[in-house]
Amino acid sequence: MADPLAQQYADLLEGTYDCVDRIILNAYFPMGMNAGGFRCWWRALHGSDQALDNTHLMRMAGRFSRRLRAWAKANHVPVEDCPPGDRKHEIAQEYLTTHEVKTGLFLILVSRSPALVWDVQMTGTGKLGNIERKNPRPYVNHYHFHILDPEWGHITIKMSGHPPFGAQVMLNGHEYVACQAGKERIGFSKRRKLLYSYRGRHRPRESRRHLVGTTDCRAAARGLPEVDLQQLPVICP
Repeated sequence: MADPLAQQYADLLEGTYDCVDRIILNAYFPMGMNAGGFRCWWRALHGSDQALDNTHLMRMAGRFSRRLRAWAKANHVPVEDCPPGDRKHEIAQEYLTTHEVKTGLFLILVSRSPALVWDVQMTGTGKLGNIERKNPRPYVNHYHFHILDPEWGHITIKMSGHPPFGAQVMLNGHEYVACQAGKERIGFSKRRKLLYSYRGRHRPRESRRHLVGTTDCRAAARGLPEVDLQQLPVICP
């Protein structure tokens, strides 16, 4: 179905484009996703599974955090700890607008969220027993690496600080279009679009649906009216 707003202002638009809004890639290595493979990985890393226990797994996570923060300090990359509920991408976008950023890693945000963590159980004689997934998944530190890429613009790599170090790569289709437009010297600007969002997440039955504004990239247009988002009506489901 064609966008009614695009049809209404068709004579004012210089052009349109269609692209994917978000691309999320889950990154992991299969060996670390099952108990036997994880044990083989540990043996290949340390030479044996003698030190494979929960204490050494926690130490590995702590060492990962210390080395990451030390590297960031030495290379002048800020690291910020975020409380639950903070929108990390918006924090990074605000940082981009207030700082001069070069290509590469420019910000690391740390927050806690559930992740796969292995529970190494020992026998009564002190030998290695079962290796099982902790259930429910515990909340552990995740590191959001915000990168300015010449091809994709602002991209994010989210990585768990605990083995097996699961990760996600988050790309934005609009950022990609903006980068390619810049290379071709095509004018590109940001406008406001309207979308539906749900509020009141702690009380789903009392949630209300609002029309809210969000920043999006689109082809520049002439003469489009400004919309006062505060005057928009509330639409209940």
